Amino acid sequence: MVEEEAKTLPMELSEKGGVENNGFVQNEAFDDKETETGSQEEMPKTCIVAVGPAATEEPVLKPYAGMPKEVLLKFSSQARYRVTREILFWLIIAAAALLVCATIAIIALSPKCLDWWQASPIYQIYPRSFKDSNMDGNGDLKGIQEKLDHITYLNIKTIWLTSFYKSPLKDLGYGAEDFYDIDPLFGSMSDFENLLAAVHDRGLKMIMDLIPNHTSDKHRWFQLSRNRTGKYTDYYIWQDCTQAAGSLAPPNNWVSVFGNSSWQFDDLRKQCYFHQFGKEQPDLNFRNFAVQQEIHDIIKFWLGKGIDGFSFSAVKFLLEATHLRDEPQVNKTQNPESITAYSQLYHDYTTTQVGMHDIIRSFRCTMNQFSREPGRYRFMGSDGDEKGNIEATMMYYGTAFIQEADFPFNFNLIDMKNLSGSSIFEAVNLWMKNMPAGKWPNWAVGSPNAARISSRIGKEYVNVMNMLLLTLPGTPVTYYGEEIGMENIASENVSEERMNSSPVTFPEKSPMQWDGEVNAGFTEGNSSWLPVHSDYHRVNVEIQMTWANSTLNLYRALTSLRNNELPIQRGWMCYVWNDSNVFVYVRELDGLDRVFMMVLNFGQESTIDLKALVPGLPSKAVIRLSTHFGNAGKAVDTQLIKTEMGEGLVLEYKTAKPVHTMEAFKGNCFVAEKACYSSAFNLLYMNC
Repeated sequence: MVEEEAKTLPMELSEKGGVENNGFVQNEAFDDKETETGSQEEMPKTCIVAVGPAATEEPVLKPYAGMPKEVLLKFSSQARYRVTREILFWLIIAAAALLVCATIAIIALSPKCLDWWQASPIYQIYPRSFKDSNMDGNGDLKGIQEKLDHITYLNIKTIWLTSFYKSPLKDLGYGAEDFYDIDPLFGSMSDFENLLAAVHDRGLKMIMDLIPNHTSDKHRWFQLSRNRTGKYTDYYIWQDCTQAAGSLAPPNNWVSVFGNSSWQFDDLRKQCYFHQFGKEQPDLNFRNFAVQQEIHDIIKFWLGKGIDGFSFSAVKFLLEATHLRDEPQVNKTQNPESITAYSQLYHDYTTTQVGMHDIIRSFRCTMNQFSREPGRYRFMGSDGDEKGNIEATMMYYGTAFIQEADFPFNFNLIDMKNLSGSSIFEAVNLWMKNMPAGKWPNWAVGSPNAARISSRIGKEYVNVMNMLLLTLPGTPVTYYGEEIGMENIASENVSEERMNSSPVTFPEKSPMQWDGEVNAGFTEGNSSWLPVHSDYHRVNVEIQMTWANSTLNLYRALTSLRNNELPIQRGWMCYVWNDSNVFVYVRELDGLDRVFMMVLNFGQESTIDLKALVPGLPSKAVIRLSTHFGNAGKAVDTQLIKTEMGEGLVLEYKTAKPVHTMEAFKGNCFVAEKACYSSAFNLLYMNC
């Protein structure tokens, strides 16, 4: 019976349109065994499977994770997936193109970023007077390295070292005996390299002096020139002259900056050599190309060491007229034989000769070879102090097509004869109105060759001068010690030997006053090379760090303000008012409604109505900084701004109409690196 049922199974499946499945056919031996032991009722009599036509179709697959490539390709060709993929592809292409265009637009519209020499004040250090590390009473390079934290505390990023080349020090080091070596007084080349590495590790920059005009008479070049040795024969300016009975008959009437004839007879060569400064500083002959190449090699040497820039000094003296004519007398009636002072002649033939700027530009070209690495621009400053001739000074900037100095150092604020609000305005305006378009200004209120602020104009004006320095547009230059208000030492405190060793002045070069300990913390030795000022117990860095209203803390607050506020960093400057007492100006930036107004008193107590001077000025302004720290944060009435002698205010207010857009102030506004601020994107752009 089982066999019959099994035989009928394929037939019944066939009749019903089914499919025969031989997998259900059992082994005969197995069937017999199961028949004997199994129950008849447990076995179905028939197994009929109904299979419809749909069973013959392939099952519908859906995408699933981890599907193989063959399966994936089946779906990729379907329209719904292909269209989605194409849409995403073109969206990505469009987004990338938009991003590229936006980047190009931002780059094209963005103003030039301020370079390192523009963004930070420069701190000038006279190495011999900054810090002594070996107790010999002389400041040195290791001492500067020990005090780098002071530089960062001041929010300053650039230091400028005056001359430290190997030198006889007859002129305090301004006549080099060897341009490739460090004077042992200041340390070794290894000390220099360690200092430079420490400077760069702190993210600071370092520039140094270079005086190419002359050397020391101890220099190897000069000794070889005296002997007429090879190419060195004409490295200096030699002329025939006569020396008889102790008197010199020079080639002409040219006078040294330090007085008396600029010609000195040499017993070995039997000729006179020319010196614009001391007789120990013979002038190099820059009409000799080999001399120019020597200076280029010196520049390359120090730039190769990693120095970040140079200040070229005394460059207006590089060339002299070859015709050797007498220079014109200031007083035509004066007896020519009595002329001994530099001021008694017009120096038409010994300064700023044709070709001098070409030499300086060649220095710039050499420096540019080291500026190609991103972030390693090499700064070039020049001592273009053409007194009384502002146009000649501005030529040191170069032209629109030929770069020269990044800026000539500006001593207008030092050279003022009288202090008042109007004289300050005149000194600032003289530079700004003559500066070539697109160039960058700079300001200094102290230097190694000028009396300190306290001694020059009075202690009461130290803070307001620092406020002026750090809120004007451009790069401020601070001479060491001015941040704490140091004074000149009295001339009688300088030994006779030192005073007679050089015409260079000493009182403004006294040791830095670090603390109230012996020798003001400058040296741990028994004495210092110059006396420390007697006020060091109260005028020093350590004690002023603890006084809220100190000169040091005001200086630091001003550098912080300059570094963090765009209008002061690179915005417009507009003069608002000046008189015998006050100088008022604003700093503002296109796109920012925040304006800073400086009210600086350089005279006597004064009251001024600013609202009457500036249309649309708010009736109230907030004192952001004051030379009297207690006033910071107070609101003041702009119709009644009162300042005391030597007081300075930085006022902050908001306005929709900045001063530089007002017709009445058009001729009073200046901007160097123009930029506009977008509050929507929080970025700067050029085309306002």
